[in-house]
Amino acid sequence: MDPVKGNGETRVRGLAARAGGWSARHRWAAVGIWVLFVVLAMGLGSAAGRVDVDESDQLKGETHTAAQIIDDAGIKQPASETVLLQAKDSSVKATDAAFKAAVTDVMKAVDGTGRVTDVTSPYVTGTISKDGRSALVQFDMRGDSETAGDRVQPVLDAVAGVQKAHGTLRIEEIGGASMNKQYDDAFGKDFQRAEYSAVPVAFGILLIAFGALVAALLPVGLAITAIMATMGLMGLVSHLQPMSDTASSVMLLVGMAVGVDYCLFYLRREREEREAGRDAGAALRIAAATSGRAIIVSGVTVCVAMAGMLFTGLAEFEAMGLASLMVVAVAMVGSVTVLPALLSLLGHRVEKGRIPFLRRRERAHGPSESRFWTAVLRGVLARPLLCVVVATAALLAVAAPALGMKTSQLTLDQEFGNSLPIVQTYDRVNQAFPGGSEPAEVVVRAKDINAPEVRQALTDFKERAISSGASRGPVDIRLHDAQNVALVSVPLVGGSDLDKAGKSLQKLRDEVRPATLGKVAGVQAPITGNVAGNQDFNDQLLGSVVPVFAFVVVFAFLLMLLSFRSLTVAITSIVLNLLSVGAAYGILVAVFQHGWGASLVGAQGVGAIVTWLPLFLFVILFGLSMDYHVFVVSRIREARLRGRSTRDAIRHGVVTTAGVVTSAAVIMVAVFAIFGTLSMQSMKQMGVGLAAAVLIDATIIRGVLLPAVMALLGERNWYLPDWLRWLPDLTHDESPEAVAPAAGRGEQDRLPV
Repeated sequence: MDPVKGNGETRVRGLAARAGGWSARHRWAAVGIWVLFVVLAMGLGSAAGRVDVDESDQLKGETHTAAQIIDDAGIKQPASETVLLQAKDSSVKATDAAFKAAVTDVMKAVDGTGRVTDVTSPYVTGTISKDGRSALVQFDMRGDSETAGDRVQPVLDAVAGVQKAHGTLRIEEIGGASMNKQYDDAFGKDFQRAEYSAVPVAFGILLIAFGALVAALLPVGLAITAIMATMGLMGLVSHLQPMSDTASSVMLLVGMAVGVDYCLFYLRREREEREAGRDAGAALRIAAATSGRAIIVSGVTVCVAMAGMLFTGLAEFEAMGLASLMVVAVAMVGSVTVLPALLSLLGHRVEKGRIPFLRRRERAHGPSESRFWTAVLRGVLARPLLCVVVATAALLAVAAPALGMKTSQLTLDQEFGNSLPIVQTYDRVNQAFPGGSEPAEVVVRAKDINAPEVRQALTDFKERAISSGASRGPVDIRLHDAQNVALVSVPLVGGSDLDKAGKSLQKLRDEVRPATLGKVAGVQAPITGNVAGNQDFNDQLLGSVVPVFAFVVVFAFLLMLLSFRSLTVAITSIVLNLLSVGAAYGILVAVFQHGWGASLVGAQGVGAIVTWLPLFLFVILFGLSMDYHVFVVSRIREARLRGRSTRDAIRHGVVTTAGVVTSAAVIMVAVFAIFGTLSMQSMKQMGVGLAAAVLIDATIIRGVLLPAVMALLGERNWYLPDWLRWLPDLTHDESPEAVAPAAGRGEQDRLPV
């Protein structure tokens, strides 16, 4: 290994160091290649177009089979709409002349818009409530169901006009198109504002952290270009793995978090070395060999965690996992290539745009070590066992509510509360017509849909669905003779109560169908609909928990083992990360399931955690937690390589990284908290869960538990059993010579292995 040369100049091995050195020597080429890559990725992605996840590919099981039958038959299902007419006075009935006149007016008004078809009267279809106070006028929107929300406004206006003329009745429209319309109007801009505000929030925090305009712009610029390139790559990759808007939003969140973090780690180390008296070239080489290596280890670990989503078998999760994996990989590559080139080009100009007040504060306190964390570490290292016991007990107490976690797809009223008028309409329809707003749909395919035995089986199914108690009716059958397909709509008993509706669904699947349609040879009759889709989604998601969990934990363990060549570090990394995730789960359950302190975050206790969130949070948090862990442990190990005792290395590693970890955590918490301000409860749950976990991870885990555990373990932190010594040695990437101070090699020591 080459010795230290004059002025701290060194030759070091390792991918990050070599990449940083090449970029610094060929800075214009490195910047040009990065710009070309971003432009090409965006251009090719835009030209290729993005293929989105198809509804028929979302799930496996009956939901998928039903969607496939409909697609194969070429049946274009229109967006169905319903107008609820309900007497405000219990003495008024649907059979009254005034009520009938209102029904006629509604039918004429909606038909007169020219936007609808198949307008049906409740007196023909029998959609009149048991108490006789409510009736439903049903119709379909013309054109593509996916864009029906863009065309529904004239129909909504027509219904509102009839409402004005009939003040004694409540006349309200609900359906897929009208719900999408209200949702887009209320929350489309909400989401957009949240995404756009993430950039200025991150920039503002970086400006405070660095105290210089140029230094603050670099991390944001890297994150934005990484996100732009990934958007283009998503278009190309979507032809193999379909993408989605949700995947794009998650990619933006993850990209902003890791892109800023990686640049922050690198830039902070480079500045620290220059402030220690090294010239710009030496500072950059040391930053590449240390922070650059930590970025690669962290980035690969995060990518592995994100890849866990590919094991769910759920198209939406696979899209989110692949998009997140790509943006992390792009940000990682950018951090160890174009960033050193930019720092080499800028030199001391990276300090341009200095904010005087922040500069004075830095001089007063010193840039390298945090006074606060120095004081905390003094107490932690003085009583490490007590700190481990207290911190672990506190986190386990916070995690305890997670033992009673209940997951469920949130109903419309749970998701939005009373913030949307259509939620109240939804509740009224469900009260008057249980299951009417969430019917099950049986997709029946036969060789001849009009064969006597098939027609009889359909009739039997209709009758038995009601007599079994699964539905109160009316059961509607629509025949598509040319395609030999029948669509049977069955309102489920239980309505918006998904637990009760789920039991009704199971009765249809397990009892009613086998006794009727199941007895006819050659007939397929998968049952779909929102309730069925939710149940199939839950079943598939639960089935994927173990393989995803095992994949992420095992591979993260192996990466830590190879990167630090220590069995102890690998085990403690996994345990501490699991403790952090558990605490986040506990906070989620306490706030959103039980409602404890929900009002403090503008939320409400909805009795359940949205189904997809626990697995999503586990993968995201396990990946992002490695950012801090790898960075802090790398710094501790580096100090140990320089000859410090393990306890002193812990103190040095934690306090010197405290500033950058705190800045990175504040940015992540702020960005995630923005999504916690959205009106949708599922988005609030995601934002609060992520923000709480990152806050716990950056403070209690990295500031207290990690140093306390390492202090207790002492030299055993670097333990590698003899039977694992055959593992490849990747630790030379961060050699003692690469990071040694100018005092010479006398202070250096080798880690015991």
